[in-house]
Amino acid sequence: MKTYKKLGFESEETKEVVKNLNLLLANLHVHYQKLRNYHWNVTGADFFDIHETTEAEYNEVILEIDEIAERIRVFGATPISTLKEYLEVSEIKETGTDLESMEMVKEILRDQEVLLSFMVETIEAARAIGDISTDDLVTGFMKRREKMHWMLTSFVKES
Repeated sequence: MKTYKKLGFESEETKEVVKNLNLLLANLHVHYQKLRNYHWNVTGADFFDIHETTEAEYNEVILEIDEIAERIRVFGATPISTLKEYLEVSEIKETGTDLESMEMVKEILRDQEVLLSFMVETIEAARAIGDISTDDLVTGFMKRREKMHWMLTSFVKES
């Protein structure tokens, strides 16, 4: 009797990919909420730049969150889905509402670096089992994030 494999992968094979996707998902959720916080609470001369940038970014991040959760479901696994779980496993940490505008941007940059590291780990896990779809999905997120990192770095660069 032939056993059914989800997408041609054994569940044991996808365990590492799913683990990495869930960690990425948790970090993206905390990052998403920080972006909302900064969007709502930025003040000062950089208000319009940061207000608009954070809105555009959180709209992109929410789409990434959905795609990652659905990719986890494709493997027959369950994405972590509670704020409590996100906060427990996320390397990205919450901040208050009283940050200066440049500190907000620096926080976003730190988050971008954390997210990029989780993306690399996810891609490596996907490649290890020949999971081209997860590799492609996360590589696309990575390309966009690298560009955003460059732009934000340019924004905070001191002359």
